[in-house]
Amino acid sequence: MTIDRRAFSAALLAGAAGSLIAARTAAAAAPPKARNIVLVHGLFADGSCWTEVIARLQAAGLNCTSVQNPLTTLPEAVASAERVLARQDGPTVLVGHSFSGMIVTEAGVHPNVSALVYVAARAPDAGEDYTALAKTYPTPPASAGIVFDGDEGRLSEEAFLRDFAGDLPEAKAKVLYAVQQPFHKALLAGRTTNAAWRSKPSYYAVSTEDRTINPDLERFMAKRMGAKTIEVKASHLGLISHPEEITKLILEAAGQQA
Repeated sequence: MTIDRRAFSAALLAGAAGSLIAARTAAAAAPPKARNIVLVHGLFADGSCWTEVIARLQAAGLNCTSVQNPLTTLPEAVASAERVLARQDGPTVLVGHSFSGMIVTEAGVHPNVSALVYVAARAPDAGEDYTALAKTYPTPPASAGIVFDGDEGRLSEEAFLRDFAGDLPEAKAKVLYAVQQPFHKALLAGRTTNAAWRSKPSYYAVSTEDRTINPDLERFMAKRMGAKTIEVKASHLGLISHPEEITKLILEAAGQQA
């Protein structure tokens, strides 16, 4: 049988374009009104990193839960978020910072999730090698500051203060450094099997001064998913240094007045 290679290639391109348009259409759709917010932290942190945002969301009358990400393996991290999502009593906005964008992307297909918010976060496609994607952009400075004790990794204090929390007062950054939770090497090997942003309204906050994830990589991922995107002049910890802007974006994703 003879295959028309031009026609075959055109069909592939048309299919890819159709998938992208469908993803962007889903992402651009107005989310239903939600009163529940589930927040997930990434590497070098614990659930308390959302305190500034939680206080503002609670003042707006929303129900908030910050997941304690075990930082062990991706399936275990996803399961920790799914258990919290299962307890929600209606539409829920799922919010992820940094590495936990992987969790949002995977767990976001949960039926309780009405919208996704990425805060300077990874946003892979299903099955995508995020490490390979990140290598197509200049390596951010924080990467050089990761130190390992056996299978556990963490940021050195110097890298934490300069490259992770660079726009926070030093005293506050040192408190955050003190509660830093180590991650297991196995966590970094995980790949998502879902891409929830292809079917759920999505929002993205780019940190323009980020030294932990390349800001241009953040912009690429936000554009690819067709997310409503804002840019915040912040370090990787914009959720702490600029909580008003991040809260406003979450309220928009929840269909609430900011």
